Amino acid sequence: MTASTNGTRRARTHTVALAGIVTAGAAALTLPFASGAAADSAPTGGVTEAAERTAAPATFSPNAPNGVIGKAPAPGDDERADREESGRENGEDREKKEADRAEQGEDRDASEDREAAEDRDDEDKGRGAEYQADGTLVTIPKHEQPKPQPASDEDIDRWIDQALEVMEENGIPGSYEGIHSNLMRESSGDPLTINLWDTNAEKNIPSKGLLQVIDPTFEQYHVEGTSKDIYDPVANIVAACNYAADRYGSMDNVDSAY
Repeated sequence: MTASTNGTRRARTHTVALAGIVTAGAAALTLPFASGAAADSAPTGGVTEAAERTAAPATFSPNAPNGVIGKAPAPGDDERADREESGRENGEDREKKEADRAEQGEDRDASEDREAAEDRDDEDKGRGAEYQADGTLVTIPKHEQPKPQPASDEDIDRWIDQALEVMEENGIPGSYEGIHSNLMRESSGDPLTINLWDTNAEKNIPSKGLLQVIDPTFEQYHVEGTSKDIYDPVANIVAACNYAADRYGSMDNVDSAY
């Protein structure tokens, strides 16, 4: 083949390439810059065939796999959604806890009211006792003092025997006779007797129980292991005997108001 023939072929090839650029769009822009060797070896019309095989860029669609709607969530999307969901759940938890606390507060108030009522019931346990709104005892004339309602002899004996056991364990002196005689003189054997008329009653510290002990004395001489209820027979006896031992040496040495 002559040089002129080769030159003619190159010119034709370049012409075809330029036509391919026009028809194929941006995808064929790189083809005219192929080396001369590649151009020589390519068949006539090869550029046109390549251009035809080269697809034009697809039109953007939001529904396409690479579009906004069809696009897979970004790596942080799930984490952000989890945080938002967690925030909503935390908000709901806070509201529930606040409601629970309010309910607990109401329950606590009701419980405190019940306890106050129970404490008042303990204060009012004394036979015929009445208290004013401020908690002070309503005093009455001596002749209006309610009559005692003595316990049975069996109950009284049992209470004294139990008290003597506690007294022995705690080194508190006293005998059955000393306790029984003072007990019958002070309360006639009624564990709920309360003095509503004397000076102690006027001071709002009335004498209470089998051995007529006032609250400050009971609290000071109360013996561990016995009830803290001043009207409890055994606790009342033991505290009174503990006081008598400290003041008089023994309840056996007491034969009048003490």
